[in-house]
Amino acid sequence: MKCGIVGLPNVGKSTLFNCLSNAKAQSANYPFCTIEPNIGTVSVPDQRLFELEKLVNPERVLPAVVEIVDIAGLVRGASKGEGLGNQFLANIRECEAIIHVLRCFEDGNIIHVEGSVDPLRDKEIIDIELQLKDIETLEKAVDKAKKFIKSGKKDDVLLYETLLNLKTFVEEGRNAREFDADDNQIPLIENVQLLTVKPILYVCNVDENSIKNGNEWIAKIEEMAAKENAEVVVLAAQIEADINELDTFEERQMFLEELGLTEPGVNRLITKAYDLLKLQTYFTAGVKEVRAWTIGKGWTAPQAAGVIHTDFEKGFIRAEVIKYADFVALGSEAKVKEAGKLSVEGKEYIVQDGDMMNFRFNV
Repeated sequence: MKCGIVGLPNVGKSTLFNCLSNAKAQSANYPFCTIEPNIGTVSVPDQRLFELEKLVNPERVLPAVVEIVDIAGLVRGASKGEGLGNQFLANIRECEAIIHVLRCFEDGNIIHVEGSVDPLRDKEIIDIELQLKDIETLEKAVDKAKKFIKSGKKDDVLLYETLLNLKTFVEEGRNAREFDADDNQIPLIENVQLLTVKPILYVCNVDENSIKNGNEWIAKIEEMAAKENAEVVVLAAQIEADINELDTFEERQMFLEELGLTEPGVNRLITKAYDLLKLQTYFTAGVKEVRAWTIGKGWTAPQAAGVIHTDFEKGFIRAEVIKYADFVALGSEAKVKEAGKLSVEGKEYIVQDGDMMNFRFNV
């Protein structure tokens, strides 16, 4: 499950990626700097891990992770192959969600590919290019589906009508993620692998002054995103890069306090990206290791066990589950058991975010 960072050239994508990941993508003041998509595995900030560490005192602590992909900047005409258009579109197709970086700051030293700063225009440029590609994809899908409607089968007719209506919707300049689809239509649309159907998170990349006081663009982006039922994160990628350069936690905290911030902007971004991918966390805790495991929302206990090892899923017998709040409140697994707060769950159990789990299996 990957989030792709997209945007026009020189909006701060690679700077942001460097802050998110230990990988060091090249960052320079010219378009198409990022030729190959850089992939970084990013730790997900989770205060619960610190609480568990204090109680369990393990040898090591391992956080959950999410993959972030830094994709080459897109320009007008990408849907027709302009710039690195074909590569950009292929890279974004391989991601499950989009982090769209919008430049919301003025800086005469950093070239803007469109000649001026206007994040709403920039957003529209990328929307149009992705929509054009989706229309092309839908035209082929509609033509294919049309051949089967003569059968009169209900499923064939539903597929054709859904794709035809969706094609009209996108042709009107709207993104497929905003199309009002019912439970029967959603899997049909997912099979077409459209670009504008992917969930999106907007990032306003601002300057230091705007972090403290805001600016004219932030409100406009938030208004636009609200109409799309999308979320917005405001951060200054350059400040985040400066924070990253500091050696100690204390130095970082002092820097944040001077800016009037409680945490780095990338922490909020990673958390929202994790949620955008419909991911959640469960924990295992022992003296050797306290670990956060990444699973999808709605996963069953055997599926969650399979993340640790496929044998755990194949030979799943039961799961012993402790709620995080109960563990922290009572202080140990033994006290949780004494209080009757440990539950034994079977194959149908849907794992909840923050569950502490121990699996019993036999292979």
